[in-house]
Amino acid sequence: MRNIIIFTPVENRELLSKTIATSIEEAIRSKRIIKGNKLPSENELCQQFAVSRTALREALRMLSARDLITIIKGKGIYVKGPSADTVARPLHMLLQMKGEHNYVRDVIRARQLIEPAIAAEAAKNRTDEDIERLKNNMIELKMCGDDHSKLASLDAMFHLDIAIASQNAIMPMLLEPIHRLMPEIKLSIYKVVGEKAAKESATLWHGKILQEIITQNVEGAHLAMEQHLKKAAEHAEEMLRAQE
Repeated sequence: MRNIIIFTPVENRELLSKTIATSIEEAIRSKRIIKGNKLPSENELCQQFAVSRTALREALRMLSARDLITIIKGKGIYVKGPSADTVARPLHMLLQMKGEHNYVRDVIRARQLIEPAIAAEAAKNRTDEDIERLKNNMIELKMCGDDHSKLASLDAMFHLDIAIASQNAIMPMLLEPIHRLMPEIKLSIYKVVGEKAAKESATLWHGKILQEIITQNVEGAHLAMEQHLKKAAEHAEEMLRAQE
C-alpha cells in the first residue's frame, strides 16, 4: 500500500521540533487529519519532514503535552484533537499568574457576566441526560461530608454541567479555565465563612437553579444564577477582607 504524503520537508533547521509540531497541529486543527486517526509511523514522518528521529520525537512530546495526540507503545500515534482541556490549561496558567487580589475579584466578576446567560441557555436547550447529570451532582453534594476538596470540585462540576447543557460547544471551553481556579478560591473561602455555611449556600442555590432548568424557565434560571453568584461574591469579599 502506497504511503500518503501529508507533510513536506522542514526548511528551518534552527527550530525543527517547533516547526514540526506546528505543522502537525495545523493539520489537526484544519481537519486534514481527523480525531481518532492514526498518524504515519515515526520513520514515515521523519522521511516526510526530512528530519532526524530526535527532532521528530521532541515535536511529538510537545503535541502530547498539548493533549493533541496520544502515543500508544507498540501501536502508534493517534490524533486526540483539540478539546476543552487543550484550551483550558494555558488560560488557567495565565490566570494563576495574575496578582491574587485582582485575580479572585476578576474570576467572580467574569462568572457574574457570563454564567446567568449560560444558565438561561441550559434551561432552553437541556436534555434529559443533562438533567440526570445535574441531579446526580446534587445528590453527591448533599452527601458530601467534610472533604473540602470534593465539595469544591462538585461545586465547579455543577456549573460546568450547566455549560454543557446549554448545547453550545464554546461555553464549556469558556468556563473550564475559570472553574479550574475555583477550588483554590473555595478552600480559602471555607476557612473564613465556614464549610457548613458554604455548603448550605451551594446546596440551596444549586437546587433553585436546577429546578428552573428542569422546568425550562429561561428567565428564572438566569435570575437564580445571578442571585447565586451575588452570594458567592459576598463570600469572596469576606475572605479577601479577612486576608487583608
